[in-house]
Amino acid sequence: MTHASLFSGIGGFDLAAEWMGWDNIFHCEWNPFGQKVLAHHFPNSKSYNDITKTNFTIHEGTIDVLSGGFPCQPYSSAGKRLGKADERHLFPHMLRCIKEVKPKWVIGENVRGLVSWNGGMVFNEVCDDLERQGYEVQTFLIPAAGVGARHQRQRIWFIANSKCSRLEYGSKNRNISKKETKTFTKRSSASKKFETNGSRFDKSWTINEKTESIICRGNDGFPYKLDSITFPKWRNESIKAYGNAVVPQVAYEIFKAIQSFEDMVNV
Repeated sequence: MTHASLFSGIGGFDLAAEWMGWDNIFHCEWNPFGQKVLAHHFPNSKSYNDITKTNFTIHEGTIDVLSGGFPCQPYSSAGKRLGKADERHLFPHMLRCIKEVKPKWVIGENVRGLVSWNGGMVFNEVCDDLERQGYEVQTFLIPAAGVGARHQRQRIWFIANSKCSRLEYGSKNRNISKKETKTFTKRSSASKKFETNGSRFDKSWTINEKTESIICRGNDGFPYKLDSITFPKWRNESIKAYGNAVVPQVAYEIFKAIQSFEDMVNV
């Protein structure tokens, strides 16, 4: 399968795709440090920088899975929560890329705060925008602790498929509220399982109540060597990159389920 990423950072999605044996076709990242990391680890992928100035139509119909952790700062509880008034509200550009590329699958990731911002307005808009493009959308609240990390790092994940109407939960949860999201997450290990051909990632949203509060290097799922950089500027950049990165192990569980589904429907 083919994969491409937007807001690629240091390549969390791309790393997970590589673990899957998929072909990373392109990535898009404006940060110079992230660009260097991506160029080093994914030299065969086409590289773009500014998503607001990039036309992706050259890739139309060639990408199976398009992923993107669109900037979370506008919705993070650690920030000012300016939402759509924040210049970093870039989902509209991700949506434009989706329209241009027309991937089979879209995977989006953001902070948990997106669910509650302005009564869930942007959360619902993201789902509605994807559905208007012909995608069925399912959302999940998955903590990094669910794949063995030593901290919570809860993130909202959007999983959208352009042709599938047989996802176990369909699109009935597209207007899921903050309360419903919490309930869905807490019940998932006992009664909510996303199953495709026997493959499930219920373990991915089992919240580990014994997680430790101390954040150690490597907890975000990337190799330890990245934080051994001795140049102060790049060391600071690597720390920021860790904080902004998706956890590749979570993405990997999602990708495995997608691959299982594709194998099932293409038999």
